[in-house]
Amino acid sequence: MNSSATIDARLRQAPVVPLIQAEDPDVAVRTSRALAAGGLTVIEVVLRTPEAIDCLKAIAREVPEAMVGAGTVLGESQLDAAVRAGAQFIVSPGLYPPVVQAAQSAGLPIFPGVATASEVQNAWNLGLRTLKFFPASLAGGIPMLKALGSVFGGVSFMPTGGISAENLADFLQQPSVLACGGSWLTPKSAIVAGDFAAISQLAFEAVAIAQKVRGLK
Repeated sequence: MNSSATIDARLRQAPVVPLIQAEDPDVAVRTSRALAAGGLTVIEVVLRTPEAIDCLKAIAREVPEAMVGAGTVLGESQLDAAVRAGAQFIVSPGLYPPVVQAAQSAGLPIFPGVATASEVQNAWNLGLRTLKFFPASLAGGIPMLKALGSVFGGVSFMPTGGISAENLADFLQQPSVLACGGSWLTPKSAIVAGDFAAISQLAFEAVAIAQKVRGLK
């Protein structure tokens, strides 16, 4: 099974992608293990700290049950670093064709951020069928997803930005939504306190919401 099929299969069973922003590889590993224990094994490490690549590398090496990707990938140099660190998928906040093409050349699934019909159409013509919808709450939320889904048949979205336990079910009920991403699953307060059990519980609750909405077991 190729990486695109693998991530798709995992997200259909647990359609939530937690975001990790970390400065310490050990903390990133413990956070990832906590998320996996709660049932979430597709994990996005956002490249927003100088240590992010080291954190991604540590997760890829030490948490084999997780499928870890690099998020907030802005340019080709970041993508190259993420690939060397063991990233299994790439996420970008926007649509930048050179990054898309570099990821495709590396054989990695890539989910660029889109917020308009023009961006979705451009992504479609780059061969992409699963896209990040970002920032979801500011870009029109569910009404916008319904509008985009009605004209771009076969395109799935991963809304991120403003997603929480409170509105997760509403987003997952949309036929065009494959999965939702969010940082509510990795609260800084719990990580600072070393309360990784709380992170596992948040992951477990998110999975339970998804299972109820989608009739999963």
